[in-house]
Order: sequence, then structure tokens, then C-alpha cells
Amino acid sequence: MNYLEEYYNTHDEDSRLLSKHGQIEYLTTMKYIHEYLSGVSGAAVLEVGAGTGRYSVALAKEGYNVTAVELVAHNLDILRSKLDGTEPITVLQGNALDLSALADGKFDLTMLLGPMYHLYTKADKLRAMSEAVRVTRPGGCIMVAYCMNEPTVILYVFAAKHLDEVLANGMLTEDWHCKSEPKEIIDLVRTEDIDSLDSVFPVERVKLIATDGAAHYLMDMIDGMDAGTFSRWMDYHFSICERQDLIGASNHTLDILKKSDRPRTVEA
Repeated sequence: MNYLEEYYNTHDEDSRLLSKHGQIEYLTTMKYIHEYLSGVSGAAVLEVGAGTGRYSVALAKEGYNVTAVELVAHNLDILRSKLDGTEPITVLQGNALDLSALADGKFDLTMLLGPMYHLYTKADKLRAMSEAVRVTRPGGCIMVAYCMNEPTVILYVFAAKHLDEVLANGMLTEDWHCKSEPKEIIDLVRTEDIDSLDSVFPVERVKLIATDGAAHYLMDMIDGMDAGTFSRWMDYHFSICERQDLIGASNHTLDILKKSDRPRTVEA
């Protein structure tokens, strides 16, 4: 069993997304998924790294034709338990680095809402992106989620008083970029890292979204909000989540890309 399997065998991902502060990431991601799918008739949707199915199952229950690919068997068991057999969904065990079971240009929307969190080299990130681009139709959409560097520096290194620990373990570069290995579970990036990955592929950015914005800085406050106040917080969040001056401070981001109608040769 590797670090990732051990983590997800004990981690309750659904509960994270059901807290008020966790709902912000989910509601924001679904908002932009729906914005794209509303203009695509009979959309074929692929989620790579589907986890326990929070997105895939919801979209399938809305009637979208979904293919869900997930690496961890424990997550697949939970995902399947949420289905009643009537949903238009295909569930496969697979790896973001090798989608060879799926045909070129098959999907209108391809989502990587988790894999980039757990890929620790640029070569692996490029491979996952390459596969996602390959299986997406020309003109189709690719949505890629990332965990950002600065919230961890602010909240974990300084606020939680782990500075001495991370310095002693060599976990920070001189310019304060967190280093990650599989045992740390999550890989962290900056906007320039995302830009560098995108530049390799025949895609153009539609939007880069701060999916949870200030949520992780204000968890207790947000979780204590009544329904009306939380609704207004979401109004505020949606009004600023596309502001590029705030992207790097968000814990999670969503890179929304359009695949070119005229693909070029990919050089990794």
C-alpha cells in the first residue's frame, strides 16, 4: 500500500466538502461545470481521479453521460455505493498517467479535480495533462484543480507554528516554495507553475478560478454562519473568485482550458 492509498483509506473526503467552508470549493467548481455544460448538448464528461464521486455521481444523477476513473479501490467502493444503477455512468479503476483505455477526442469535458494534488514531478504532471488533452475533443473543455503554495506557508508554517520543523526538514526553497514528496500527500504550486504546464499543450485558458478563496483562513467564522449569511458570503465569493490578484492566496484553484480545434505536436 502506498502513501496515497493509506491516506484515502482513512480520510473522509466527503465530510471535508460538506462543511460550510468545504462547500465553497464544491459549489464554485459545480458553478463553472454547469456554465460549460449548459452550452453542450448530450455532453460526454470524464472525471479523472474521481475520488468518492462527489462530482461524478452528482453529474450522473443530473443525467450527464459520465465516465469516472479512480485509482484507489477504497474510493471506488464508496463511489459505487452512491449509485442506484439508473445513472448514465461508467466507473473504471485507472491512473491519470495512463488513460489508454479511453479513445482520443471522446469527451466534451475532462476534469482533473484531484490528480495534480498528488503528482510530484513536472514530468508526471505533463503526462497527466497530455492524457487529459488527448481524450478531449477539439474545442472541448479541460478543468484542472490545484492546491496553492501560499496558504500552506501562511496557515501551516506560520499560523500553526511549524516553521522550525519545515526548515529543519528542508521542506522550503529559498523563495518559500514548499517542497513535496509522496509522504506529504499534497503537492503545492504557484500560478507560474500552472502557466508553465499549460504552455506545453494546444490549449488556451478560459479562466483561472480561486475555488475557495479565503475559506481556509476563516473556517470557524464561515462554519458558524447561518444559512442567510452563508448565502451572502457565496454571493461575495462568486463576485471576486475570478480576480487574478487573489488567485495565489486561495487554497484551491481551478484552471479552465479550451482544447484547440487544430492540435499541435506536444513536447513534454
